Amino acid sequence: MTDALKSADIALIQRLIPHRYPFLLVDRVEDIDGYQTCRGIKNVTMNEPHFQGHFPGKPIMPGVTIVEAMAQTSAVMVGVGLDLADKNLLVYFMAIESCKFRRMVVPGDTLEMYLTTVRGKPGGKVWKFSGRAEVAGEVACEAEFTAMMDLPKE
Repeated sequence: MTDALKSADIALIQRLIPHRYPFLLVDRVEDIDGYQTCRGIKNVTMNEPHFQGHFPGKPIMPGVTIVEAMAQTSAVMVGVGLDLADKNLLVYFMAIESCKFRRMVVPGDTLEMYLTTVRGKPGGKVWKFSGRAEVAGEVACEAEFTAMMDLPKE
């Protein structure tokens, strides 16, 4: 990857983070500015397994999966910014703070996630992010979260 890389498609996302179906919750990451900011895209479809039980007859994307989608987006941003493709990056939640849900997310929605690094640097393990998820310009979720970025020893 180069400094000019500004987006990650699904193929690159899968080279950066280990998540796979049914728990890969970001389809594309765009507007990547190093490891500082980005915009993630999740196309929400009825085919996702959580809609079978959440809720029958009124499918709503669980709030925790929205936060997880934002976290995955931030990991992709850092992975692109620090050239970590194929390096077995693992990311673990440490804290979720100031989380608020403002709008339901349902099948057919396009979830746009805006992430900003609050704290973190190359070589550092503990990172903090601020995220906002929107559907059609309406805020669906806001949260701050801390994560540990772990690269296996080579």
